[in-house]
Amino acid sequence: MTIRTRRKTVNFARPFALRGIEGPQPAGAYEVETNEVLLQTSTPTYRTISMLIRLPARPRGAAMDQVVDIDPAEMATALARDAKPEATALREEEAERQKAYWDRRE
Repeated sequence: MTIRTRRKTVNFARPFALRGIEGPQPAGAYEVETNEVLLQTSTPTYRTISMLIRLPARPRGAAMDQVVDIDPAEMATALARDAKPEATALREEEAERQKAYWDRRE
């Protein structure tokens, strides 16, 4: 099994939140590491098996950076939302909160 690791820096213009991360994170640059496995196909194709984000140490908190396993689809959604005008992003976040509320009530 061949695994490759890709690292890149993503930039958020506004604060963001992801499951598995306590509280909203401030706008800024974040290092993301993606681990992928080579699939046995006729053309080289990779499938993401994990994605990690490095969070800087918080003031008055832990002294070290934190590395958190995140959902690649959720990260893509957060980056897409961040790229939209702020009013549109806020409406989408509110719609997601309302949907989650009603899903829990069922």
